[in-house]
Amino acid sequence: MPSVRSSRVVLDEVRPATLRYEDGVIVEIGSGPADEDFGDLLLLPGLVDSHVHVNEPGRTEWEGFASATRAALAGGTTTIVDMPLNSIPPTVSVEALTTKQDAARGRILCDVAFWGGVVPGSESEVDALEEMGVCGFKIFMTDSGVPEFPPVADPLSVVVNTPMLVHAEADEHLTAPANGSYAAYLDSRPPEAEAAAIQMLAGTNAHVLHVSSSEGVDAIAGLGLSGETCPHYLTFVADDVTGPAFKCAPPIRTADHKEALWAGLKEGVLSMVVSDHSPSPTELKTDDFSTSWGGISSVQLRLVATWAAAVGRGIDWPELRDWLALNPARLAGLDDRKGSFEVGKDADLVVLDPDGQTRVRAGDLYHRHPITPYDGMTLRGRVVDVRLGSPAKMLERK
Repeated sequence: MPSVRSSRVVLDEVRPATLRYEDGVIVEIGSGPADEDFGDLLLLPGLVDSHVHVNEPGRTEWEGFASATRAALAGGTTTIVDMPLNSIPPTVSVEALTTKQDAARGRILCDVAFWGGVVPGSESEVDALEEMGVCGFKIFMTDSGVPEFPPVADPLSVVVNTPMLVHAEADEHLTAPANGSYAAYLDSRPPEAEAAAIQMLAGTNAHVLHVSSSEGVDAIAGLGLSGETCPHYLTFVADDVTGPAFKCAPPIRTADHKEALWAGLKEGVLSMVVSDHSPSPTELKTDDFSTSWGGISSVQLRLVATWAAAVGRGIDWPELRDWLALNPARLAGLDDRKGSFEVGKDADLVVLDPDGQTRVRAGDLYHRHPITPYDGMTLRGRVVDVRLGSPAKMLERK
């Protein structure tokens, strides 16, 4: 029976443990010698990233399953959940989901599950998509940036039995940027847009995506919704923005908002840190922030970027495990097999040197195009090894 050991295994506490597994599944968590002993390196369950835009089929030149999953795996993520856009067709019908699964088959290096989407006119597909095992449904409350995925006018009209993921920005608070500068772009998408949209979700089972502001955190707390944020909002502030690699929506804001996001995580208002990996060809990333494609490329860096930003904040590894693995798995309905070391779960694991360093060079990352806002940074932590318990597969919600 294969086994691995470390003096620092991330369970509900960090302690010495030996994991024994069979046929890719954990069968015992105990003590004693193991086939492989990782010493005092940190042993984490394989991470789950529930917010990844793979873009294949249709925009495979932006990103594809082969490159996205290779990057995810290299960074410690053993399961991704693919967003329903920016692929063509978007995953808003059974036919589109089948097309996407066909595109993924034979190309994935980590496990992959799928979100569905709802756009005007696709509501009749919801039940069938749930029967096919999608993890939930994404909607936009404003322009998504691609014409084939228009916003839903009334989020209360969307009825699903699985989580409803919402890009929450209210159009009435959004304006056209006055010019191509980052300052103008930031002004055009104020925190009030996020808060107002979240208020419209009262009474739903919404999960608010990529929360960026203190107002967003407060609105989620007031309504008892769930929410997530991303490493770039926890790492950077507006003054750090030097070019189009930093553009995203909602935008990276000032330091007070960053601190509010950290507080929201510590207090449990926000429950996870996901990448929102949304790459594009470099030619779409122009110096004009009013027209440049908005998306951060970071699926390979989520673990070390989050750890580097967390150092000195009194955060322990079980909390980080929850934010990076267990809670995204729960949201996607995959926590029966993913997200933590437990008997009966998949034997996916990450070996991390938490005191090591990762020097980021965009051209060395495995996602398709050599652009990321972390380029040139040295992040704390180094992924030593990543393993899937069994060969990569496509997953369905439990």
